[in-house]
Amino acid sequence: MKILEINAMRGPNYWSVRRHKLIVMVLDLEKMEEYPSNKITGFSDRLKKMLPSMYSHRCSVGTPGGFFERLDEGTWMGHIIEHIALEIQTLAGMDTGFGRTRGYGEKGVYNVVFSYMEESVGRYAAKTAVAICEALISAEDYNMDTDIQHMRELRESERLGPSTGSIVEEAESRGIPWIRLNKHSLCQLGYGANQKRIQATVTSETSSIGVELACDKEDTKHLLEQAEIAVPKGNIISIEENLKNACSYVGYPLVIKPIDGNHGRGITVNINNYNEALGAFKEAQEVSNRVIIERYIIGEDYRLLVVNNVMVAAAKRTPAHVIGDGESTIEDLIIRVNRDPRRGFGHEKVLTQITINNLTKTIIEGAGYTLNSVLPKDEKLILKDTANLSTGGTAEDITDIVHPANVSMAERISKIIDLDICGIDIMTTDISKPLSETCGAVLEVNAGPGFRMHLAPTSGLARNVAAPVVDKLFPNPDNKGRIPIVAVTGTNGKTTTTRLIAHMAKLRGFRVGYTTSDGVYIQNRLLMHGDCTGPSSAEFVLRDPTVNFAVLECARGGLLRAGLGFAKCDVAIVTNVAADHLGLKGIHTIEQLAKVKGVLPETVLPNGYAILNADDDLVYEMRRDLTCNLALFSMDEENPRIKALQRKGGITAVYENGYVTLCRGAWKMRIMRAEEIPLTYGGKADFMIQNVLAAVIAANVRGISIEDMKAGLETFIPSPSQTPGRLNLFEFKNFKILLDYAHNPAGMRALKKFTDKLECTMKVGIIAGIGDRRIEDNNEMGAIAADMFDEIIIRQDKQLRGKTEEELIKMLEDGIKKKDPNKKIIIIPSERDAIIHAVTHARNGSLIILCSDVVPDALDLVKELKEKESRGESIFAG
Repeated sequence: MKILEINAMRGPNYWSVRRHKLIVMVLDLEKMEEYPSNKITGFSDRLKKMLPSMYSHRCSVGTPGGFFERLDEGTWMGHIIEHIALEIQTLAGMDTGFGRTRGYGEKGVYNVVFSYMEESVGRYAAKTAVAICEALISAEDYNMDTDIQHMRELRESERLGPSTGSIVEEAESRGIPWIRLNKHSLCQLGYGANQKRIQATVTSETSSIGVELACDKEDTKHLLEQAEIAVPKGNIISIEENLKNACSYVGYPLVIKPIDGNHGRGITVNINNYNEALGAFKEAQEVSNRVIIERYIIGEDYRLLVVNNVMVAAAKRTPAHVIGDGESTIEDLIIRVNRDPRRGFGHEKVLTQITINNLTKTIIEGAGYTLNSVLPKDEKLILKDTANLSTGGTAEDITDIVHPANVSMAERISKIIDLDICGIDIMTTDISKPLSETCGAVLEVNAGPGFRMHLAPTSGLARNVAAPVVDKLFPNPDNKGRIPIVAVTGTNGKTTTTRLIAHMAKLRGFRVGYTTSDGVYIQNRLLMHGDCTGPSSAEFVLRDPTVNFAVLECARGGLLRAGLGFAKCDVAIVTNVAADHLGLKGIHTIEQLAKVKGVLPETVLPNGYAILNADDDLVYEMRRDLTCNLALFSMDEENPRIKALQRKGGITAVYENGYVTLCRGAWKMRIMRAEEIPLTYGGKADFMIQNVLAAVIAANVRGISIEDMKAGLETFIPSPSQTPGRLNLFEFKNFKILLDYAHNPAGMRALKKFTDKLECTMKVGIIAGIGDRRIEDNNEMGAIAADMFDEIIIRQDKQLRGKTEEELIKMLEDGIKKKDPNKKIIIIPSERDAIIHAVTHARNGSLIILCSDVVPDALDLVKELKEKESRGESIFAG
């Protein structure tokens, strides 16, 4: 078996609009296509023995054991690999269960689709599942333990931490979108100009002064002392010579810690003599040159969490420990504690396993024991020097018993240090009494405190401490941090429609970001070049903090490669669906292509609009799966589909009596005569009128007035600057050049319909075969060209896309000759040379029609020739 391709979906996609995280592996079964599971001796038994937990897989049978039934009856290896990939992720602590395996359209090749939680784990699971399956086929031993552990490690390195993850999940539950901005914990909540940012539990509204103060324990202690808040007596030193005096001043027992440490690094507690102090001092200096020597407060460790100056949770923290039974060694006790099903690797479970490291051994030796010592019955042995959950500590929720005086003190501290989110560490014998009565003290104030102990305490009530964070960032419940998103797809016309909507929105006063097949634009400034119609380009716009209106062109390639770059949009437009790129990425029929395009309207928010072409049967069918409002456009005002929606009071746009007309129900609002809209070339370009119809509906439902629409339509000129490569007409002294991006049969037919209306003495076409199209598509392009042009120049694309130059030329020639055996054909591979040849031999009044795939290069050459002519120079020189 051979893996041909692995793609990770990260948004709504062809396989599922609702499940965004999917691995799509293209797998060639090769000879195994002839061997389902029941034809391989012992295969089923070996699989059941290796992965008995797969009994829970219901499969299509619908009951536990269903997959095993399919296995015994005989099922194909792609289906089996799908289930193995899901199961090994579950065994690694990532319980995920969606999968499906479908034919790719080629014999023996399948799309194996399954869900994942972390992308790197999903990709690894795909490869590992194939390896496991091959081992089972060959009856070879296979040890999964290494793979399972590696997946756990991948998950821990990639996943968001518990604190960041909880805030993101809370935002998601409220419909607030988010984007991860780096490999760590920096995340964006909301889009564009309405975004907020978090990094763990530090937010974009957290005071930098507050963070700096919290990181400087000396300044923190000084401010708290000034505010009459109890803190331990202490001193700060930076050289060993001052250690004895500091210890004498403070008095034993001591705590020694670095002045700017965090997460318990370099902290040693309950120091009772100078030798212990010296070792602790050296350890602290590995973290910070300046070291705090302070009185060790007797009591228990408490963490009070304050968000937006309100205490929202409190926990009692206990360091990792074991309790003796008078029979077991300390090492055995640790092993027993780690068997607790609540303990796992890293952050995968409520508790973390206790590791035995040098620090643990040192603490055990300090207590007079070794790992092989038998701990007396009921004796408690602390194994770590901090109570952090990440080192195996435990936490008990005690929010409801914190004394009001202590609550008030914690809330005062958050304002004194100026932190919107802070964790306050307190040592006291009884948190239900004021610190003044227990001789307790505030030990530290932490910026970016961990939420794990409150979200999933070892005992007591779990607290949704992420909710008040999101409340603070988005205080208005109706504010989801969104900006308007208009998404545009279709086979042809999507780039022009995108640009036109962006133009109207900009004139309305919005700060617009938009993506096209030419690049990404922020406020009409081109910031990224090339085909930018995929999810990463969409995210580029949605990340930009200056943008408050997004128009995103979404092409099939990005949808199939990774899904959409957003989960929901406000408006989705589908211009049309025609044969294009068929035979690629497992999409072989126009119906499959329609399903790809149909992802967009299914992502529209319930109060948003899907704008569909009522003249296109496949597009119109997309209405059936919608949960949003429907709007339709048509070149025929008598289209029964339009009439039906109008009777229901819906929004439509039609071309009637020469006008682009917007309708609400049966009421008409004529926008402009089509012939007065520059984009339509005097009403001659029907396909441009279609684009205008879709755009005016989008503008209308986003609150753009008729007057602003008219202004936008009047000032949107078909030109290299506003519509590069889309009906760009250059008038030379004796001939004209029309440059267009027509690159499929439907686009060519639309271009022919337009150019048939243009006056000229003859038409010369410059065309190219396209490597990622089917033979019949290139044949059809040739046939249309034969009808369209008096002379044809066949050039070659820069990108051959898997075909040879000779193959592509033959495909076009075959199509041309089948239609007109006598058609004049010239072959000039270089596009530049082809243009120069056409210009050099142009007859008076002729029209040269250039269908280009690399629009900027062709535009530059034509503009260069035009400038030469305007300067009176020969356009044939050089």
